[in-house]
Amino acid sequence: MARVGSGSELAAALLLVLGFPCVMLAAIIPSLWFFAAAVAVTYLSDQFLHRRSSYLINRLAKVRAGLSIRFLVRQLLVVLLMARMGLADDMVFYVTVACLLGFYGLQAPHGAMVTMLRLRRRMPVVTRNIDLNHLRIPDAPPKRLLDRSAEKMLHLDVFAVVGVIVAIATGMNVFAYIGLSITLVLAIGYLAALLPYLRTSRLVPPADKVLEGIDRWLGEYKPTVMLYFSGSKDSAYQVNMWLQTMAQVEGRPVIFLRERNIVPQLASTSVPVVCVPGGVHLMNMDLSSVRVALYAANVGKNIHLLRVPTMKHVFIGHGDSDKLASVNPFSKAYDEVWTAGRAGRDRYALADVGVRSEDIVEVGRPQLAPIKTWTGSPKHPIPTVLYAPTWEGWDDNPGNTSLLLAGENIVTRLLAAEPPVRVIYKPHPFTGTRSARAKAVHERITALVERAAAARATDPRWGKEAASHAQEQASARAELHRIQAGLAQLSGTSRIGRDEAEEARDSLADPAREAETAKLKDEWNAAYWRSFGWWEHKVITGPEPRLYDCFNESDGMVSDISSVVSDFIASGKPYAVTDSAELGEAEFKRQNTAVRAAVVLSNSAAELDELLAAVADRTADTLSEARHELKEYLLGPDEPTSMEQFNAAVRALATKAEARNVGVAQRLAESEAEPAPGLDDTPVGG
Repeated sequence: MARVGSGSELAAALLLVLGFPCVMLAAIIPSLWFFAAAVAVTYLSDQFLHRRSSYLINRLAKVRAGLSIRFLVRQLLVVLLMARMGLADDMVFYVTVACLLGFYGLQAPHGAMVTMLRLRRRMPVVTRNIDLNHLRIPDAPPKRLLDRSAEKMLHLDVFAVVGVIVAIATGMNVFAYIGLSITLVLAIGYLAALLPYLRTSRLVPPADKVLEGIDRWLGEYKPTVMLYFSGSKDSAYQVNMWLQTMAQVEGRPVIFLRERNIVPQLASTSVPVVCVPGGVHLMNMDLSSVRVALYAANVGKNIHLLRVPTMKHVFIGHGDSDKLASVNPFSKAYDEVWTAGRAGRDRYALADVGVRSEDIVEVGRPQLAPIKTWTGSPKHPIPTVLYAPTWEGWDDNPGNTSLLLAGENIVTRLLAAEPPVRVIYKPHPFTGTRSARAKAVHERITALVERAAAARATDPRWGKEAASHAQEQASARAELHRIQAGLAQLSGTSRIGRDEAEEARDSLADPAREAETAKLKDEWNAAYWRSFGWWEHKVITGPEPRLYDCFNESDGMVSDISSVVSDFIASGKPYAVTDSAELGEAEFKRQNTAVRAAVVLSNSAAELDELLAAVADRTADTLSEARHELKEYLLGPDEPTSMEQFNAAVRALATKAEARNVGVAQRLAESEAEPAPGLDDTPVGG
């Protein structure tokens, strides 16, 4: 029920739960040293669980045993201890009660001040690359004042508690007075430190002023092409994959987000970004200049923009695959659906979900430009095979991912392959988020790869290579640290304590900075692969290195039905796809276009030898021509380039939107000029 995340967290939770009864028992007995030890345990375990952001802390608050209550109970038990130790008639007893009540009373103004500061520092919108200087956003209070503020304030009672315990132990009440005084002085000092930041000049302008400022910017910039995105923070990759395309699109681009937690996950871009969490705020914004709105995901919040008739709405998705999500019936809500190649058009026709062929436009995949074409031979002395399974999905369909039924077989066979290969395991970012079973399999595969990497490190067969590359790898690791420091400086993360409003104020478009960031990221990627041997197995999670970088480092891939396969086809390299649902090779290829040029694996992964042979020897690659044909079918022709096709589609749709708006304006003008039906100048009864 507590959902503790580790053994140490479980131990701390047990100590916290058992500690308070022990404190009460020690006060009743009374036993001063037992009381002191139990109090120390409750303080330390509480602190540990808070720093771990333990789920138990939230649960305690739900059952009315939150942080404030726990501290109050501990203070009451201090008073009980004093009474049981015979101090109930002493002045120190009454002073202690009065000071603790006063300290507890200070929690209310402290909480109110912190809450007001947080609310007034929170703008109704979050921006990037937009000049908000006219709004006069002041600096945020120091992070140390607002971060974990309640916990910090309540922990000031430590001085009072320790002072009372020492006073009881020594019989010298002065220690209690000193401890109580320190607690009250520090608490009042905390309030005094917050007070200056409540002045109007230190607060963010009111919401209506901020929204007016954004509307003013929209009126000046007049965006014409919008990328609209809504989703969880884990889905940020879906919008990140379109940033480079938006930077190159014709017109005046803008990116609209709907969730605040997406903004910190956004990759570097010079395109203006506006995050508008409130649907009413979005619907009241002046978007009259936008002619084309692009949607990267089918989500409920899309309706807030789809209602705007002055722009044309396009579903561009976040990948091209044979998954059911790629032919969502919701897609018919858009004016057009853009697919990479003819396969997307045929997919909608086959699914018959109401999307008409004339509303589908083939624009290629501009994001695939960084993927390098295969030379026909391994990049290193031994081939590298990438295993990139997709996640388990929202249901338990066995065809969703190879991870559950075939993942361990695939990795085991790759690790044991002769001649040897290097294995790179890069799972989908969502892996294990819904299914505990998928999470467990992922952890076992990770352990398999890491054990194999450790064994290879001690294998004499690779010892000579390791020795000869040691200096180069050390140099690459040093370069990684240098590049990371440079990236941190460019991104502004070296400035600690900036809040959301400051980030919006200071994050201005800087093409030179963006170019330098892109250059450093490329250098980071090159240094990363040099930082370990080309024979070393690797588990890669997180956003870096990017999936396409893994494509370029690999000579072949094993994956599932997902956009990963469609994108990998751009490289021309051999690949395998797992028939986890056991449809049979013929039926599997019939249902899934991207599999037509793949080695089809069963759940046993016994067919892997065919893939390994094609990767190692071009003459054994029997599917090379099929992959070339499939690439054009799935991703479109190489000429004109995908970006040229994309821009042409934007221009054409913007023209349609403009024609519609002009036509509506003309019809409205004509209807206003005409007399209402049934009304003329004939007198009544005439």
